[in-house]
Amino acid sequence: MQEQENQIYGLRALMEALNAGKTIDKVFLQKGLRGDLFKELLPLLQKAEVPISYVPVEKLNRLTKKNHQGVVANLSPVDYYNFEDLVISVTESGERPLFLILDHLSDVRNFGAIIRTAECTGVSGIIIPKRGSVSITADTVKTSAGAAFRVPICKVDNLVDAVYYLQGSGIRVVAATEKTNQLLYDEDFALPTAIVMGAEDVGVSAAVLKVVDGKAKLPMVGEISSLNVSVACGVFLYEVLHQRLARP
Repeated sequence: MQEQENQIYGLRALMEALNAGKTIDKVFLQKGLRGDLFKELLPLLQKAEVPISYVPVEKLNRLTKKNHQGVVANLSPVDYYNFEDLVISVTESGERPLFLILDHLSDVRNFGAIIRTAECTGVSGIIIPKRGSVSITADTVKTSAGAAFRVPICKVDNLVDAVYYLQGSGIRVVAATEKTNQLLYDEDFALPTAIVMGAEDVGVSAAVLKVVDGKAKLPMVGEISSLNVSVACGVFLYEVLHQRLARP
């Protein structure tokens, strides 16, 4: 694996980055790591709620050729927003909320394309899980054509809890899924809305499908049964925009 420009390696360097308030996407720690600096680092990681993976030293050696001291971290190119603060800000602003929930996407370029479309269609914020999901990388920023710096993006511990919070804030949550007879054109997207898009391989998770307010699908007339998630997301977002332009 090639070294990334946004990598930090070494115990002291990571501690300094955390103390400086840098946004860390993920930390790889060598299994069995010990020592005083390591003991100082752990509370900082816990306070910042940074996802940690404990890996063998061979993994770290593939991530960087530098003297990593058992620690490699990925810096985020952007700062993430606090989820609850963003929802409150949007709902109190007077604008019609439009949130996008991405349920464990894995492809950074799909993520970038979705962010770009989200910016063009007036999405209020994008919500992704902290673990098991794509994060913002240099490739994401490039594919988004810079939109990653313009659309608020939040990381949450649990998507189901995020759905409940949105619902409690008066926002209707609709999942894009083929497991329904309802077409997206039959949904009332003029209402405050959050749309859930699923992972590339499995779609929206069963746990999230159980708690959403509605489910909608795209009409398909070809032999291929699904679209790329970024394309499908674009269709959904432009249907929202179409309805809202018709009903200002």
